[in-house]
Amino acid sequence: MDTNWLAFIVDDEEGLCKFIATTLADRQVDADSFRTAEQALAALDHRIPAIIFLDIALKHSDAVDVIRGLGKRKFAGAVQLMSGSDPILLADVCRIGARHGLEMLPPLSKPFRTSAILDALTGASIGGRMSEAPPAMTIRRQDLDQALAEGWLELWYQPKIDLRTMALVGAEGLIRCRHPEHGILSPASLLPDASEAGLRALTEFVIVEALRDWSDFANCGFSPRLAVNSTLGGLINPNLIPLIREHRPSIDWWPGLILEVTEEDVVDDMTLAHEIATQLRIYGVMLAIDDFGEGYSSFARLRELAFAELKLDGSFVRHCGSDERNAGICRAIIELAHQFGATAVAEGLEDEADMLAVQRMGCDIGQGFLLSPPMPKSKFESLNHQFAGRVNAS
Repeated sequence: MDTNWLAFIVDDEEGLCKFIATTLADRQVDADSFRTAEQALAALDHRIPAIIFLDIALKHSDAVDVIRGLGKRKFAGAVQLMSGSDPILLADVCRIGARHGLEMLPPLSKPFRTSAILDALTGASIGGRMSEAPPAMTIRRQDLDQALAEGWLELWYQPKIDLRTMALVGAEGLIRCRHPEHGILSPASLLPDASEAGLRALTEFVIVEALRDWSDFANCGFSPRLAVNSTLGGLINPNLIPLIREHRPSIDWWPGLILEVTEEDVVDDMTLAHEIATQLRIYGVMLAIDDFGEGYSSFARLRELAFAELKLDGSFVRHCGSDERNAGICRAIIELAHQFGATAVAEGLEDEADMLAVQRMGCDIGQGFLLSPPMPKSKFESLNHQFAGRVNAS
């Protein structure tokens, strides 16, 4: 592992902090330990960890206090809850973290062994799951405006798989920064301090880049439906529609582009979302509602908005093969998507049992590290050539 990686351990048990820190040191991961929520959150002003090991109950505070603070800071690393508390309580705290936009790993029940700590590193999106990425992938603050100006940004593609045929049908384009000194940096290094102008420029970049990349794929005989992320605010840009007009493919069989916006964004301003979605549809660009299930939006209001995909929030997909509550929510969202004439997409698939569960529920498309990690454009092209449009889920 890369020696630049950093972990925070937030627990008021000194012995446990030392145990975790020693285990991490064996994997060349630095660790800072904190007894309180206040100390840990204050430290984020100076250092950004890739993963936070977080106890439920702390001195004069608790995990929910930390989660709220992380959400306000738009922390983009992984959070590993750990406690001897009731597993149902742990699961509920995980859901709170997901609602605050955090990447919550499956909780650890105390006591746990060294292997559980190593599994957490493997589960973190900047850790072992990123085995396809260069080992320099880490969270290191980088100015978004500079990255755009210097041409350091690129899209990596995570395949989207038809869960009936296991064919490769599309991909989500995820932003990466190829820094000349630090190597590949994740979005967490770019977005927390970005200005509104920077985020608008980033939206322009990812849309134009995806449209250009699709044309390159098409020249190789490959026609995936690509998706990129945006905020609703990023789409309120007078330059955006002219850019789409200029760069969208003129080929009749272009499948269109999908822009993923969160459920929270859509619900905050449904009227604006409807206006934007309608204009984009004129040019073959559709919206997908990302992280669906965490915002508890009104289903009736969603009927006002035409969308191509409904993406099941990863916090519900995770363990849906064994957790009946998660399974029930996933089943309801899949049925809702189909009632609206949309495609149901299960993101965050990491476990075979979960994939089999959503397949039985009739989910259309799967996405996650079980199927494939994000990869550079050139490797995504090779994937298509090697498997002739099909992906081996094993």
